[in-house]
Amino acid sequence: MIDLKYPLLLVHGIGFRDSRVVCYWGRIPKALEAEGVKCFFGEQDSNGTVEDNGRFLTERIRTLAAEHDIPKFNVIAHSKGGLDMRYAISTMGIGDLVASLTTICTPHNGSYTVDKLMRAPKFLVKFVGWCSDLGLRIQGDKKPNAYEVYKSFTTGWAEEFNRANPDVPGIYYQSYSFTFSSMCSDMFLWFTHMVVKHVEGENDGLLTPRAVKWTNFQGVYTGTTNRGISHCDEVDMRRMRLTKKPSVPSDNKVSDMPDFYLDVVRGLAARGL
Repeated sequence: MIDLKYPLLLVHGIGFRDSRVVCYWGRIPKALEAEGVKCFFGEQDSNGTVEDNGRFLTERIRTLAAEHDIPKFNVIAHSKGGLDMRYAISTMGIGDLVASLTTICTPHNGSYTVDKLMRAPKFLVKFVGWCSDLGLRIQGDKKPNAYEVYKSFTTGWAEEFNRANPDVPGIYYQSYSFTFSSMCSDMFLWFTHMVVKHVEGENDGLLTPRAVKWTNFQGVYTGTTNRGISHCDEVDMRRMRLTKKPSVPSDNKVSDMPDFYLDVVRGLAARGL
């Protein structure tokens, strides 16, 4: 059993919503709860702006804290969810209820690839965003705004955001990166992996280590085989082991994503969090 002082809040990224039917985090919450770790979920919009989602998460955390008599949360955020939480902590002032923030492949420094893509005709980028918003509104998003979300992945936006949202003293921050090796490793992200690799180098199908590196960077993780780990794999989208080979924590090699999150939480518990 893991003796974690504060419960976990799992904050999702874009493209999916928290759902009791199809959990964004796959088998991960059940694996954590089996070790005695209490888990809550962010439940913010999938395609909401950082500002709108940050405000939502602020109220969500305050409500959960009051209803369950929780003094603080350990937050694990995937992808854009890390930006949403940083805004909630630094701009909205929810830091007094946050013990730690662990970000998994969050675009803290922006993407050079997105910089290039945003040079496409504005009407085209907005149309693609409108189509995405329509689908997510049907799924439950209240204020989807894909075009503004895309802008939040650019390097220029990231620079301004980082200046306006520095780390808050007293909160433990840490960040992780993942990569996979070839376009054959992931049927969903093979094309984006190829594009990002051409522009920036090794990536998880969307983001490079440079883009996600933040305070207390814990390194680049990959799989125990040549397949590697994709942006989708990071949240156990396939609900199964990645490889049969055992994980090698000392070499940042993972064969089953619940094992990775259990190790992350054990590390937080060791810090008294």
